[in-house]
Amino acid sequence: MTDDRERWALILGASSGMGEATARTLAAAGFNICGIHLDFRAGLAHVAEITAAIEAEGVQAIYINMNAADDEKRASALATLRERFDASRAAGRDPFVKVVMHSLAFGSLVPFLTEDPKAGADRKKMEMTQDVMANSLVYWVQDLWRGGFLGRGSRIFAMTSEGSSRVVPSYGVVSSAKAALESHTRQLAMELARLGTGVTANTIRAGVTLTPALMKIPEKDAIIEAATRRNPTGRMTTPQDVAGTILALCGDGTEFINGEVIGVDGGEFITGS
Repeated sequence: MTDDRERWALILGASSGMGEATARTLAAAGFNICGIHLDFRAGLAHVAEITAAIEAEGVQAIYINMNAADDEKRASALATLRERFDASRAAGRDPFVKVVMHSLAFGSLVPFLTEDPKAGADRKKMEMTQDVMANSLVYWVQDLWRGGFLGRGSRIFAMTSEGSSRVVPSYGVVSSAKAALESHTRQLAMELARLGTGVTANTIRAGVTLTPALMKIPEKDAIIEAATRRNPTGRMTTPQDVAGTILALCGDGTEFINGEVIGVDGGEFITGS
């Protein structure tokens, strides 16, 4: 049966890397885009370019510059999306959030053990990273579900990495957040299924990908070298690889894929060395 609802994608972290690639890919497939991003003046010109490219596909684009982990700003963003949904319904359309993508990369990249306490992990760094990169997924999904934005066929995707189960010297704080994100996604998948919502939640574990987030990791050169050597395809994962996978997982026949960690890496994770 044809689904003629108006499809929206809510992308957290939509101005670069995997979030940007997914926004552009879904827009080309007819999705309207609500992008949440945090950029300062230097990055706003690029955001304008993304918005223009999305609208050139003949769909709507809302880009909101905010801290995605702020409760009040989340409420304001959803109020803005609600206004757009109300306008669509007034025009006789039936909007819903088909895709939720959690692609937030804002955390502390420091080791646990340092001679100088200020140079290592502490309570503030741990809690901030956990809140942004893991807990925020739960709060967004709670509000989307309670607000009636989700519908049968909605897909939730959270971006993780092999750092959730493997060690990188400066990645410990982020690693724990990624492990929590995977756990949160499983819990959401189970609860949404038991409520009969028809909404699924999965984690996408991309291979090492050239993104602004990767370039902030102190060990980035060694990580890139190892990933290129390990990957049996001879290349690294690209943001477009992830975007294409998410689009495919929105298609018919994917509703029973739920609570999984889905690798998108060309076989990098399973290759030892």
